[in-house]
Amino acid sequence: MERANATASNLTLRSHAKRGVSKGGNQHRVRGPPFETHRYAMLLRVRLGAVAGSCEVRRLCYGLCMSNGLDILSPARREIVRDAIVAAFGAAPIGAVTPLHGGATGAAPLCVEVGGRRYLVRVEGEASPLRNPHQYLSLRIAAEAGIAPRVHYIDEQARVAVTDFIEQQPVQAYPGGPLGLAQALGELLRRLQDTPVFPHFVDYPVIVGRLFAHVRRTGLFAAGVLDAHTERLDRVSAAYDAGVTRLVSSHNDFIPADILFDGRRLWAIDWESAYRNDPLVDVATALDTQTRTPELEEALLRAWLGRAPDDAMRARLDLTRALTRLYYAGVLLSASAAASGALADTDLSAPTLPELQQAIRDGRLVRRTPATRHVLGKMFLASFLSGTLPPGFDAAI
Repeated sequence: MERANATASNLTLRSHAKRGVSKGGNQHRVRGPPFETHRYAMLLRVRLGAVAGSCEVRRLCYGLCMSNGLDILSPARREIVRDAIVAAFGAAPIGAVTPLHGGATGAAPLCVEVGGRRYLVRVEGEASPLRNPHQYLSLRIAAEAGIAPRVHYIDEQARVAVTDFIEQQPVQAYPGGPLGLAQALGELLRRLQDTPVFPHFVDYPVIVGRLFAHVRRTGLFAAGVLDAHTERLDRVSAAYDAGVTRLVSSHNDFIPADILFDGRRLWAIDWESAYRNDPLVDVATALDTQTRTPELEEALLRAWLGRAPDDAMRARLDLTRALTRLYYAGVLLSASAAASGALADTDLSAPTLPELQQAIRDGRLVRRTPATRHVLGKMFLASFLSGTLPPGFDAAI
């Protein structure tokens, strides 16, 4: 390790900032069309190899990182991370590499120390038929607006991004308490929806329907058990489509795990689902997962809209909340099906939130397990049918 560090300090490389990366506003931006970032990355790797000789920089980075946490990754992902670090930071000394929890998407996020600072390197999981092709352009737009952390490097083909690492503080310490946090969430949504609009991917009822159809095909539930949900989805989707007026930049997964507090302000992270959508989708998700009282709901809505919503908007918000609840039921139950297979479950009974929390405290359910996600998915299914508040995610995810 000492020899490797000495080699790193003696290497002289031309800064990648002079090779096609410019500083502007609040982040580093790759020049050229948004979807050509991967070509820049490949050219940069060739140049680095030519300067250092026989890809010495890549081998050096490999040696430094392997002893700091990359060994948990597959060989292909290690290569992607290694190339991203070299492209973003050249021969800067690399310190600790710490794996982070990647959530339900299969992503591999890493906290990487480079030159005495910490950065996030995020490699996405296996591509799915529902994969959003616009996540990196959306991330760049959000970062330029100061909503997402500053971007240092993106390779769209390898599906990896390097950004600033947000040193997270408990949201319970947010100035003004829950009311101040609700207002800040509404303001963050307003700022996001004022950005240059993200590309279009798919209409929201369509992706909800596809995900729910996938759950039905898995055999996780017995035939006929989910028929009432299918019928309600058809009715909600028809009414929802009739009221679409405008689309805006949307995060589309505005849950507590994706909103970080750094001690001063909020940041939104994990932009793999971001594309152009109904402005109420992010609002509905925030209301169901981050504001748990009518007072806090109203505070968020007023901060977002600048006024109290009228009756027509509230009615449409009810439709949107139904769709977001079924969407998250689909996410949770897809994870359950992937782990458990065709259970042919005939029981849709779901606990209340206090009952779920007690089961976790008693050890009858364990956080972040397929069994707990299965129960939580049933709770979202019940909320979709009844219109009552869903459980949120803090208790089990």
